[in-house]
Amino acid sequence: MSRWRPWPRSTSARLALAVTVSFLLAFVLLGVGVHYAVSAMLTQDARELVRVDAAGLVELYRDDGRAALLSELRERIAGDEDPDAVYALTANDGRMIAGDYPRLPNHRRGARWIEFTERDGDGERRVVAQLQRLPDGSVLLTGTRTRSQDRFLALMLRTALIALAFAASLGALIGWLTSRWVSRRLRHLDDTAARVGRGELGLRATPDGSDDAFDRLARRFNAMLDRIEELLGGVRHATDHIAHDLRTPLTRLRNRLEELRARAQGDTGARLDAAIAETDQLLQSFGALLRLARIEAQPPVHDEPVLDLAALVADAVELYTPIAAERGIALRAAAAAQARVRGDADQLFQLLVNLLDNAVKYAPPATEVEVALRRERDEIVLEIGDRGPGIPAADRERVFDRFQRLEAHRGSPGTGLGMSLVRAIAHRHGGRIALLDQAPGLRVRVSLANAD
Repeated sequence: MSRWRPWPRSTSARLALAVTVSFLLAFVLLGVGVHYAVSAMLTQDARELVRVDAAGLVELYRDDGRAALLSELRERIAGDEDPDAVYALTANDGRMIAGDYPRLPNHRRGARWIEFTERDGDGERRVVAQLQRLPDGSVLLTGTRTRSQDRFLALMLRTALIALAFAASLGALIGWLTSRWVSRRLRHLDDTAARVGRGELGLRATPDGSDDAFDRLARRFNAMLDRIEELLGGVRHATDHIAHDLRTPLTRLRNRLEELRARAQGDTGARLDAAIAETDQLLQSFGALLRLARIEAQPPVHDEPVLDLAALVADAVELYTPIAAERGIALRAAAAAQARVRGDADQLFQLLVNLLDNAVKYAPPATEVEVALRRERDEIVLEIGDRGPGIPAADRERVFDRFQRLEAHRGSPGTGLGMSLVRAIAHRHGGRIALLDQAPGLRVRVSLANAD
């Protein structure tokens, strides 16, 4: 059951979302600030207009008295010279003397400026007004309807909302493009690291020369790969040279032992036979080391030809059937009619031989060794299982280490490099290898890419 996550897990998606949200937040803050500043400026202009108008009326009251003021107010209220102008005059007992309102709008006691809303069939209109108490105790209200200012602010708000929608789209687009750019740079490094991990040690990331963070990371990444390749090359060359240089004297030693064995008699002959066997095992170990070093030095099998693994399995089973029969073991094969993989036929045959050799070696008599080859989606799966003692789960990874021999297997012949060779061949072919429990016994599963 999938769980809803309020915050995406992908770094690029988070980056895109962060850019979009930051863009919108900046736009909203800027819009609110501009709206507040424009609204305050328009209100101040309205107040200035009201202040001048009120000053004229107060001057008329002082010069010509209350009757003249009342006459002027009634004339202005009845006229249509300024439809937005608002006037009212109340007596000292609160009774309305002139004006369109039955009473003054609610206001705080002692307030000089008030704002209120008129409601009629045309909607609501905001009014900015000044209250002035005259010497006879009456109160003069002078105000103006902010109809044009409100229309301007409404127009400004609508424009801002349209701009906000545009900014949201632009922010999302910029965020998406930014995340794609970051993902592309990271994907290049990720692909390079993955291919290097699969054995292409000579591959390097390509800096774009911008000297930005990604460019510097690519250069450091390449420097690290150079150092790793240098160290691995040194180890590989040392192993190769040691194995190669020791094979010749060991071969000479074996030949001399053979010469001595031909002339020896009694216990001396038996001791020479044991010495020759030990020398043969040393030669096998050096040969396996050389093969392992060469396989690990080779690039992946992208350019190798496509071959039929089923035919190789049939050949390997045919080769090992009489060997298994000598030990009373039945070799059963169930292979697909065709299993095409890309790779080196000799190395894949070596892989099959090593696995069959182990299975036949450790399987008890009167049991079966099963070989299965089949397609599973886009993979070719090879499985070889026996009914032997198996390998404890804790030791299954250790058997791939060089010269690693489990305590239970130390008495059996072997170089300790067979499974190392199998893993090196599988990895060079882009495959995976797993050791599974056969209950009882061991089942080795090798998965290779299907070439079809």
